[in-house]
Amino acid sequence: MAAARMRRVNEAVREVVSMHIADDLRDPRVGFVTVTSVETSPDLRHARVYVTVLGDEDARGAALAGLGSASGFLQAQIARELRMKNTPTLDFVYDETTDRGFRIDQLIRDEEERG
Repeated sequence: MAAARMRRVNEAVREVVSMHIADDLRDPRVGFVTVTSVETSPDLRHARVYVTVLGDEDARGAALAGLGSASGFLQAQIARELRMKNTPTLDFVYDETTDRGFRIDQLIRDEEERG
């Protein structure tokens, strides 16, 4: 029961954050950012927001800095749109899953080419 509730909370937070990053943030450091998932703590006081960023490592660092500076605004949007006892503080983390997937795909292709 608690796991299903946490999944719903994580998804609701992800939707609100994604929407406001795309529609409301005007920070030039935040380019093309996709929110891949959110993990909230059991007490709902903290949320780790996983994002992917289109671009190189410099773009990634700039986007994470921009998101960090916008975390208060995004937290306020969560508080306004979701009925939660606690509004989680947001910590933005780069999601390396896509990079690992590309790397594995490349290794498989290299192996297939070798025969």
